[in-house]
Amino acid sequence: MKKTLIAVAATLALSAAPSWAQQVLRLSHNAAPGNPKAEASLKFAELVEQKTDGRVKVEVGGSAQYGDDVESLTNMRLGTLAFSANSQGTTSGVVPQFGVLGLPFLFRDLPHAYKVVDGPVGDKLNELAQEKGLVLLALWDNGIRQVSNSVRPITKPEDLEGIKLRTPPDPMTLDIFTALGANPAPLAFSELYIALQQGVFDGQENPLMNIYSSKLFEVQKYISLTGHKYETTPFLASKMLLSQLSEEDQRAIKEAAVEAGQLNREMSLAADADLRQQLKEAGVAINEVDQALFIEMTQSVYDKWSQQYPDLVKLVVSEAAKQ
Repeated sequence: MKKTLIAVAATLALSAAPSWAQQVLRLSHNAAPGNPKAEASLKFAELVEQKTDGRVKVEVGGSAQYGDDVESLTNMRLGTLAFSANSQGTTSGVVPQFGVLGLPFLFRDLPHAYKVVDGPVGDKLNELAQEKGLVLLALWDNGIRQVSNSVRPITKPEDLEGIKLRTPPDPMTLDIFTALGANPAPLAFSELYIALQQGVFDGQENPLMNIYSSKLFEVQKYISLTGHKYETTPFLASKMLLSQLSEEDQRAIKEAAVEAGQLNREMSLAADADLRQQLKEAGVAINEVDQALFIEMTQSVYDKWSQQYPDLVKLVVSEAAKQ
C-alpha cells in the first residue's frame, strides 16, 4: 500500500510540474530598464509562458547582456539565440531593405507609421528576413528621431556642418546626415554614452525615449527636434529555433509578440508627449527646426534608395500616401 501511495504521489507531482519538458529560450535587447523596448520584452516573456501553458519560458537579457544587436542577429541565424528586440539600422546590415523604413520625413507621426508598417510593407520585410534565417514576428516602435549635441542648437542644416555625429550602423541614417552636411559615423548603442562623455562624438540622433532612458541628456546640452526619420524595433526570431516548436506554440509566440508590441507602442506614444518637459527640467535646451530646409536637402536620399530598391521604395511611399 505504501509503495502504491508513493507511486501515485510521484505521478501527481510530474503532472503538476511540467517544467521537466519546458523549453527555455533567450531574448536579447540593448535597452535600459524602463525603456518601452525593455518593458515590452518582459511582457512578451510573460505572455509566451501564459499562452503556451508553461511549455515555453523566455529569459530576457536586457542592456546587451546577451550581446549587442549585431551579435544577436548572428546568434539567431546560428540558432544559439531565439529572439531579439533589435534595431532597424543593425537589422538592415543583414536585410538591407529594412533601411527603407527610415526614408527621411516619410511619416507624419507615430500612428501614421504604425498603419504603414503593419500592412503589406511588414509582410514583404518578413519574406526578406526569412531568406536570411530570421522571422519578423512584429514591428515594435523605436520612435521618431531627433538630434542632440554638445556644441550648439541645430535650427537649419548648416548648423550640422562639422558636427561629429554618432549614428547606428545604418546606411540610411549615414546617407541622411551626409546629405545634411554633418560628419556622421556608426557606433554601437551600448558604447554611445561613454563616447559622448569622452568627446569622441559631439552628438547623436535618437528618439527622446532613448535619450532619456539611457541618460544621454547628461552629456548633451542641446536637443533639436528635427524629426528626420522614423525607426521600428524589428522583433525577430531565429527561424531555426522557431521551426523546432509545435505549430501551436509558434502561433502563441507570434500572438505574444504582437500583443507586447501594443504595450511598446503605447509607451512610446506617451513618452513622446511627456519627455520634452522632463528633459527641459533636466537642464537640456530644446528647440524646433525649420523642417522644410531639411526635407529639401535630403531628396537625394530618396533618389539613391529608389535606384537600389525601386519596388520596395515605391511600396513604402505609396502605402504612406494612402494613410
